[in-house]
Amino acid sequence: MMARIRLALRLTALLTTLLAALPLHYAWRLFGRRSPWPRRFLGLVARIVGARPRIVGTPLTHRVVIVSNHLSWIDILLLAGSTGTAFIAKSELATVPLVGWLCRMNHTIFVSRGDRLGVADQIAQIRDTLAADWPVTLFPEGTTGDGLALAPFKASLLAALDPPPPGIRVQPVRIDYGDATTDLAWVGDEHGKDHALRVLGRKGSFAATLHFCDPFAPEDYGSRKAIAVEARRRIEGI
Repeated sequence: MMARIRLALRLTALLTTLLAALPLHYAWRLFGRRSPWPRRFLGLVARIVGARPRIVGTPLTHRVVIVSNHLSWIDILLLAGSTGTAFIAKSELATVPLVGWLCRMNHTIFVSRGDRLGVADQIAQIRDTLAADWPVTLFPEGTTGDGLALAPFKASLLAALDPPPPGIRVQPVRIDYGDATTDLAWVGDEHGKDHALRVLGRKGSFAATLHFCDPFAPEDYGSRKAIAVEARRRIEGI
């Protein structure tokens, strides 16, 4: 019963926050200004679902590719709220009601892993986003993990850094939910909707630590595979 009440209260807070942020976002766009509201909205949503962010290190917000471990959809809220980053996401999300629309508002780059003919276009989209001075985040594990160990990193999307655009840096990030990890990590065959409802109905708040590692210049490592190895090494070393 209490879980349902918490769920209802959080959904109400989410809707209220969205309705408040939308007019402000479009007002910024109307005057040709870069809107801060997607970032602020997603950061507020993280707090509504119970996250209490703690930043370790110095997040970069310009000319950067962020490489992070991946535990839950809450990762996206936290990283967007702290850096304003765009994301690389699977193309299926583009058709999910509301979620797809919110993704597009935040400059998400949709990719299809099975579309080998479209790889060049996907790489061009990533490079164009970086050229427009948006941070870009990718999750090279390719799926969510249990928070206990890192899966192997896939280097395919790092092809946009081979060769890297001038002045771009790579910043590895490790996200840690502490004692709440087993509750929040999205693993196994749980449906996305079921996972979201379970998290929204969860009691209390939780610590969410984002460890921003020292950034590095991708050209110092020569290839996308070497960049992936170095990023994983830094995350694993935390």
